[in-house]
Formats: sequence, structure tokens, C-alpha cells
Amino acid sequence: MTFPLRISDVVDISIIAFIAYQVINLIRGTRTAQMLIGFLIVLATYLASQYFELNTLNWVLSNFLASIILVVVVIFQNDIRRALTQVGAGRSFLAGERVAQGQVLEEIVRSAVLLASKRIGALIVFERDVNLNEYIEVGTRLEARVSRELLQSVFLPTSPIHDGAVIIQQGRITAAGCFLPLTGNPNVSRTLGTRHRAAIGLTEETDAVVVVVSEEEGKISLVREGKIIRDLDAGTLRNTMQQLFAI
Repeated sequence: MTFPLRISDVVDISIIAFIAYQVINLIRGTRTAQMLIGFLIVLATYLASQYFELNTLNWVLSNFLASIILVVVVIFQNDIRRALTQVGAGRSFLAGERVAQGQVLEEIVRSAVLLASKRIGALIVFERDVNLNEYIEVGTRLEARVSRELLQSVFLPTSPIHDGAVIIQQGRITAAGCFLPLTGNPNVSRTLGTRHRAAIGLTEETDAVVVVVSEEEGKISLVREGKIIRDLDAGTLRNTMQQLFAI
């Protein structure tokens, strides 16, 4: 007996496929993907214990799986929060603001290159759709225009706020000396310093984009969605940021 395929069935399947595709994109290359594989192994072991009548193993796994929702929320809380904040996220810059924002990005690129050449560490955060006020509150308010001179003075080793991050909102430096959450990802390279770990940690929880300058190596990195692109030159940094901000 066959059933006719209705339009509502097609829509239903399409929505499920789209959600599955977005979830795969969100977890691909992250620790969540590895944990998901581990969960599937546990589930397969549970089914095998039922089939082969391994009663003790089946009892242990059944109790574990009974509280799986709580376990998932606890383990993946940062990933869930980042995923939810990305739902419906739009572009940060309107078309009419592209020229001004392009100038801001150019100032950032030149600042990063200048700081890298002098081996002065820097952490520059671009707020996008997710509000970063909770990190701004612990920093020093500046409310200033983005300029190479200001950024250089903020990150000079003699500056009292050089260890923290500069946060840029709507094309202006809102605050400096801001402290960011460090990543808890065990797969992050041990060679990365505190600035890089803070950049990764923030972008795991928000949709911010972070430029990092290493004082040890004098190299520039770009971090987004918990992923880091290292050793960028001015041209690559400029092009990548223009693509991210659609300028």
C-alpha cells in the first residue's frame, strides 16, 4: 500500500534536513563532534548489551542514558549557547556604513602590522550580533575613534591596560583592558599563550571576531567560532575581514 507524497511532507523533510545540515556545520571540527562520536559509541554499546543480554552493562548504560539530557546540557553548555546566539544572526554593518567601517578595518590591519613588527602583543575584539557588554563592564571605558595611535598606546607594555582586550562596537573603541574567558578546549595547542586562548574562549561563546598579535613571535592571528588562523600578513588579514564583514 502506497501513500501519496504531500507538499507538507516535502516541507517537513526539508526543514529537518536543513536543521541537520546546520547542526553538522556548527559542530564540525570542534570538540563537540568528538563528544558526539563518543556518545554514539556508548549508544551502540547499550544496544549491543541488550542484544547479547549483558545485564550488568545494560543496567549501567540504561541509567546513564536516562539522564542524558542533563549530561548534554552540562557538557555542551558553551556550544549550545553559541549555536543559539547564531540563530538569525545578520550582518554587523549596513550598506550605508560600509565605507566608514572599511576605514575602521584598515586602521585595525595597519595597527596589527605595526604592533607585530615591534613585537607588542594585542587583543582586538569586534562585536557582531552578540552583545559583549558583560566583558566591557570590567574594562576601562574609552568611547573613542579607532586609530593606530590609540591602539599602539593602549597595548604598549608600559600601559596599565595593555594585558586586556580592546572591544570595538559599531566602529568605535568602547573599552580597553577587558578580560575574556579562556577556552577549556583540551585540543588547543599548548604553544598558544593567554591572548590566543582568550580569543578562542570568547569566540566559542559568541560570534565575535578577534585579531591577536603575538609578542613572542610577532605574528598576527584571526579567531572566529573557536577556530584560529595563524601567521597572517596584511593582505590576507584585510581580505579575510572584508569577507567576514561583507565590505
